[in-house]
Amino acid sequence: MPVLASHRKPRTKVRTTTPAVGFTTAALASVTLLSTQSATAAPAEPKPAIEDVQKKVDELYRQAGSATQQYNRAKSASTAQRTKVDTLLSDVAKRTEKINEARRELGAYAAEQYRTGGIAPTATFFLADDPQAYFDQSRLMSRSTERQQKAVDDFRTQQAAASKKRAEAVQSLEKLTETQTALRSSKQNVQSKLTEARSLLSKLTAEEKARLAELERKKEAEAKEKAEKLAARQAAEAKEREAAEKKAREEAAKESGGDSGSGSGSGTGTSPGTGTGTGAGAGGSYAAKAEKVLAFARAQIGKPYVWGAAGPSSYDCSGLTQAAWREAGVTLPRTTWDQVEVGTRVATSDLQPGDLVFFYDDISHVGIYKGDGMMIHAPKPGANVREESIYYMPIYGSVRPA
Repeated sequence: MPVLASHRKPRTKVRTTTPAVGFTTAALASVTLLSTQSATAAPAEPKPAIEDVQKKVDELYRQAGSATQQYNRAKSASTAQRTKVDTLLSDVAKRTEKINEARRELGAYAAEQYRTGGIAPTATFFLADDPQAYFDQSRLMSRSTERQQKAVDDFRTQQAAASKKRAEAVQSLEKLTETQTALRSSKQNVQSKLTEARSLLSKLTAEEKARLAELERKKEAEAKEKAEKLAARQAAEAKEREAAEKKAREEAAKESGGDSGSGSGSGTGTSPGTGTGTGAGAGGSYAAKAEKVLAFARAQIGKPYVWGAAGPSSYDCSGLTQAAWREAGVTLPRTTWDQVEVGTRVATSDLQPGDLVFFYDDISHVGIYKGDGMMIHAPKPGANVREESIYYMPIYGSVRPA
């Protein structure tokens, strides 16, 4: 077949730029993607204001304080339950020994009967030398049988009692396990709150820490100012009471002087004197106890707060109040929740040295009133026992323990 002549114009080879175009397109796509991601990405969470950090830390410490009281309650319950379990186990051991004694006695009777053998009453009658001998032997056998029956009854009684005590011990052990579980849970809760608070504080810069310290000083100054106002008000009220009492004594003295007869005057003078003496005696008794309480509390100033501690080298808030009032011969419960139920409720304006002041709605903190609007307390982790205004925290209420 003849070769056809090519009538097409030869193509001119042109240098391709495809690779460059592809690279440029990819680069533009990458830039566009990055720009889109930057535009759509969530903005970084703003750093909380130092005032918010302070509130959060204070709240975590309050929650840790509440968890500490839960720990204290669980620990007290666990200790009491352990004592009960030990007592029950000791009782079970003693009763088991009594069962063993009864078992040995029954064994002796059984062995004796085995050696002598059992003889029917009819055979015993015919083998006896005379009827009287039979009846004498019968009475002896009857008394022997009664002793055996008593031994059997004692064994059954001891066995039932031991079984009952053993069941009580098992229940007490189960209760002990529950309280120990609650104890561990409370401990973990405290540690969790404190760890979170420390984490927040550790993230602060030096400047933020300085600002936080300034806020603390401002808070303390405001609380101290309120304490000074309370002290001034209490001093003014005390002065008014003293003036009123003085006036009453003067009027009583005038009335006494105007009465005829020494007997009448003597009687009038005796009555107010007796009443005043009784009142002063009662007040003096509490004041004497409060003096011991505050002397002890002052001696603990500077010792560290440790949650769950009740002395002598460290304290939590209720551990300090419990130890202080123990010095005055008054036994307080371990937790703030129980301490607030002891004694007589008093208004803040009527506080006297030695009274207990409780804080927060959940009653998770307590301090010892020392007068002039101030208290001695174990504040929080990282702080030492110190004097502070009772207005540093929101007051729940106050009690006079004795």
